[in-house]
Amino acid sequence: MAGRTSPKKDTSSDYRKNAQRAEIAAETQRLTAYLAPTVASEGLFLEEIEIKLAGAHRTVHVIVDLPETETGGVSLDRIAEISRVLSDAMDEDPHDDGRPYSLEVSSPGVSRPLTEPRHWRRNTGRMVTVFPVRGDAVTGRLVETDAEGITLIPELPVKKGMKAKQGEKTHLAFSDIAKGRVEIEFAHLEDEPAGEDADEFESTAEEA
Repeated sequence: MAGRTSPKKDTSSDYRKNAQRAEIAAETQRLTAYLAPTVASEGLFLEEIEIKLAGAHRTVHVIVDLPETETGGVSLDRIAEISRVLSDAMDEDPHDDGRPYSLEVSSPGVSRPLTEPRHWRRNTGRMVTVFPVRGDAVTGRLVETDAEGITLIPELPVKKGMKAKQGEKTHLAFSDIAKGRVEIEFAHLEDEPAGEDADEFESTAEEA
């Protein structure tokens, strides 16, 4: 009779990786709670914090957005200002362990997946593609976001070269949506005030 195979144990490398992931998760949660009020005081929303470790050095990437009641993008001036404010806040962090870090601040950009109700509200009026939990993707104009889901006017498929046709308004519940994506429209890009959209701008501050 063949002997039983012993369960595979974590190697030292696996242990270090798991420990690092746990450390990053805990520090991300702590910094999010610590920095969110500072971001809110500047009239912005803390979308996400990403932390990368390289030895003793940390890279802290803070992603900020406008409140869901506002349209447009975060301006370059506001990104620069919030970068200074966040840098000061991190310098004064009473629970910081003193390790060197780099602070990067940016806005989400149109390539961000739409996964939260506030993401849909922020993009009302734009052309979006919705990827449902079941079924085919739908592209259309997002006209409304309510507590239960979104309403869009879908674009109907037409032959190449023909003008796009619109279907009837369709309501999709958030529970039926896996994610969404904003579609780039040249007309909307031309409507954006010059220098006001900082979606692709990133401010970096170095801390020794």
